Amino acid sequence: MMATTHVFVGLVLAAAVAATAPEYAGSVALAAILGGFFPDLDVCAQHRQTLHFPVYYWVLAVPSTLLAVLAPTAVTVAVAVFLLTAAAHALSDHVGGGLAARPWEGRSRRAVYSHYHGRWLEPRRWVAYDGSPGDLALGAVLSIPALFVFDGVIRSIVVAMLVVSIGYAVFRRYFAGVGERVLEEPRSRHSDD
Repeated sequence: MMATTHVFVGLVLAAAVAATAPEYAGSVALAAILGGFFPDLDVCAQHRQTLHFPVYYWVLAVPSTLLAVLAPTAVTVAVAVFLLTAAAHALSDHVGGGLAARPWEGRSRRAVYSHYHGRWLEPRRWVAYDGSPGDLALGAVLSIPALFVFDGVIRSIVVAMLVVSIGYAVFRRYFAGVGERVLEEPRSRHSDD
């Protein structure tokens, strides 16, 4: 799934919290956005392995959620939303199209690395691939609660993420081709030497 779709998942949770406890609206929205993007910071290292923990995030998220319910403060609730969103992100990568430049070809056997299991989990392909029409539709539907519950900066961020999602979905396959050409060019220069 697109990083924005992961954020929209977290914003559904944040919207539910904000609707029942509006005093936490800003902190939970920010926590959901950060938690949705956080695991993908490993794109600079071993993507879907370094910061993706489909089991261990839950080990932290469950007690932090319990703490937030028993002792709600802006911090405890925000930490719970951050961890729940990061946990949902890492786990939901398992249901995507796999870790490959062209995941629509269905060749990848790697979706997300499970440190608990000590192996890569295979893609389920419930969401065909990041940037697929289904991914865009899912993200758009998941953004609706945030558009209704939040206003101001958060609503503007949601709208901007929707625009980015649409652009990414439209050009996703093109981006894969450009990336391959960019990677091939240095190789062809070395072969000419």
